[in-house]
Amino acid sequence: MTNYRLESDSVGEKKVPQDAYYGVQSLRASENFRITGRTVQPELIKALAEVKKAAAITNMDLNLLDTEKGQAIVKACDEIIGGKLHDQFITDPIQGGAGTSINMNMNEVVANRATEILGGKLGDYSYVHPNDHVNFGQSTNDVIPSSGKIAAIRLLDKALIQVNNLVEALMKKSEEFDHIIKMGRTQLQDAIPIRLGQEFNAYSNAIKRDIVRIKRAKEELKHINIGATAIGTGLNTDELYVKNIVPNLNKITGLDLVQNDDLIDGTQNLDVFVSVSGAIKACAVSLSKISNDLRLLSSGPRTGLGEINLPPKQNGSSIMPGKINPVIPEVVSQIAFNIIGNDLTITMAAEAGQLELNAFEPVLFYNLYESIETLTHGIETFIVNCIDGITANEEHCRHLMETSVGIITALCPHIGYKEAAKIAKHALKTKEPIRKLILEEELLDEDDLNTILDYYGMTKPGISGEELLKKRLAEN
Repeated sequence: MTNYRLESDSVGEKKVPQDAYYGVQSLRASENFRITGRTVQPELIKALAEVKKAAAITNMDLNLLDTEKGQAIVKACDEIIGGKLHDQFITDPIQGGAGTSINMNMNEVVANRATEILGGKLGDYSYVHPNDHVNFGQSTNDVIPSSGKIAAIRLLDKALIQVNNLVEALMKKSEEFDHIIKMGRTQLQDAIPIRLGQEFNAYSNAIKRDIVRIKRAKEELKHINIGATAIGTGLNTDELYVKNIVPNLNKITGLDLVQNDDLIDGTQNLDVFVSVSGAIKACAVSLSKISNDLRLLSSGPRTGLGEINLPPKQNGSSIMPGKINPVIPEVVSQIAFNIIGNDLTITMAAEAGQLELNAFEPVLFYNLYESIETLTHGIETFIVNCIDGITANEEHCRHLMETSVGIITALCPHIGYKEAAKIAKHALKTKEPIRKLILEEELLDEDDLNTILDYYGMTKPGISGEELLKKRLAEN
């Protein structure tokens, strides 16, 4: 049977498991906010411990915190930063109270572990108190936003590794497919020739822009409001604490964080998270568009476009033998849909702030972290299980292009738009190749037609058969 200790807070007394490092406030929050069934993001737990460590060091330096207590707090924080005691963080990530519950969960765990280090028993806060010592000089309202940004920065760093890997994978395919000529399409209708490599190069450039946006947003996250305490005025902090807390935090985190110039603004406003979410959403949109293209280009394989082959990853049907579905592009699009929905939640949470505080950071962080993590994992599987294994059906691409009416566009400068439109209409009706109809109508001889229909040349700026056109114009 579980043994309990009795703890009390302003609400009353409550039994807490004897061996728990969390305390009464964490337990109340766990019971009140049974929302997602999940626990707080590990990077946020780590960031919270780093903030508590920096605060303890700063307060010890200013002789505002007993050295013995402070060193025990630092040691407890180091253990949490290293991954220990994470099972003691029991609050749901979505919670009321602007994050007070997760802040107190950290304060209680650190206080109890520090008490244990000093030789006391769990729950005996006469050694190290969660509020008086661990939370000294702080408020939920500067701890949570600052920790939340640190966690987001680290998650974005992981995401950027995969996004850069995706650019490399797409560029590799661009080079591999550069010689393959195919029919380009606009509004899903035949347009003019394009190289398959050009399509993949365009994909890589779209993702490169996403990298720029994500990096820019990550820089915005480096501005934190630690030192602001409750509403940005810094009440209950020493001036030197406010000055030194960020440099100490930088030594711990290895990040180049900057204190907000206006701590009141930094406490009130969450627009930076909207910017970060927007950058993640933009990347997700790019990925889904690419996924849509890959599904179309690989469709069939015999009755669709069938210009490329996606690597077969698993059976596609419980009833249709041999069917293979594009499951990786499908999951990438689903990730994008979820990120787009999360972005709306983040936007509404940032908008809902009132006066000196925004109370809705918990749901904002929950959705933002989910967006970044699913993007990261989605890109990884996209590269490994899809992009790297794509192959091209070169002869089929060329056949579709040569039998399309789209190549008639290159003939317009030579035979005129009206005549070209007439030939195109006839070709669509009779299913006969453009080349055959041009020769039958004796609009061009075969040598000139071969010169004009330089398919590779048609994928670059210029006029197909330009010298031929100049010669003809000079003769006329």
